[in-house]
Amino acid sequence: MTVEIRNGTTVPEFALEGFPAVQHLGNVLFLVHLVAYLASITGNTLIITITWADHRLQTPMYFFLSSFSFCECCFITTVIPKLLSIFLLGPQTIHFTSCLAQAFSFLFLGSTIFFLMAVMSLDRYQAICKPLRYPTIMSLRVCFLLVVFCYTLAFIFITGLVLKLSRLSFCGSNVIPHFFCDFGSLIYLSCSDTRSLEMLAFCLAMLIIFTSFIITIIAYGNIVVTIVRLPSAKERQKAFSTCSSHLIVLSLMYGSCVFIYVKPKQRSRLDSNREAALVNTVVTPLLNPVIYTLRNKQVHQALREALSRLKLQK
Repeated sequence: MTVEIRNGTTVPEFALEGFPAVQHLGNVLFLVHLVAYLASITGNTLIITITWADHRLQTPMYFFLSSFSFCECCFITTVIPKLLSIFLLGPQTIHFTSCLAQAFSFLFLGSTIFFLMAVMSLDRYQAICKPLRYPTIMSLRVCFLLVVFCYTLAFIFITGLVLKLSRLSFCGSNVIPHFFCDFGSLIYLSCSDTRSLEMLAFCLAMLIIFTSFIITIIAYGNIVVTIVRLPSAKERQKAFSTCSSHLIVLSLMYGSCVFIYVKPKQRSRLDSNREAALVNTVVTPLLNPVIYTLRNKQVHQALREALSRLKLQK
């Protein structure tokens, strides 16, 4: 697949610009982001491993958390390796087909993460507001189907968007002012009439982000009411502690994504999008495992026991 331009020639690849203003700090930024990437992968992999290794953590809450961590690992792997190459070697080229694949993977996995976050909110609602019915409602089969539903819904939404994107014509410069094949940046380079595609992208962003947000707000609104009504201060603290980590992660995710995607004109604010995308692809995935593990006593206990077993084996 090639990109058509006005003079009749073809451009088989794009150039990812990255961050030209700080490219002179490339080696330092490479090390910083490499450490952040490895820490994110390690932390999320640790959550997945400890969840499946410890039978006490094989509950709906940790099933969704491990699914979320897996999706996060895939999500950051779609963009961070290319970012590291840019910091180390300068602007990088990417074939048009690979660019579309990267854009699809980024949007698909990002959308899945939002749906998973909504499902995690519903799980906390069921656990706190309907504890007696919780084991029956949130069975292993239901949990599995909910995760599959998240992936399927995201796939359906994003496939149509990227197929429409692939039909655009591109002209003039082939330099993408970003560190990955961002949807807004590709719109910026197109010489086609993109108004219908921009409106479709805006509507999908509204649907995905705000549907997830509304579900979360309703779920946590009910949770807060239930927690306030608990008779014991200890019970209230315990109930809130199971939700606080999730709320911190939600705030980081929603804040950066609303800034990037919920605007009708994708051509605007491209420079600021790069910084916001860094929060979404580097900072938040790095903080997620830290937030979830440091604030979770069950995970602490499981990690201590796992380390103790490793020491005994040595």
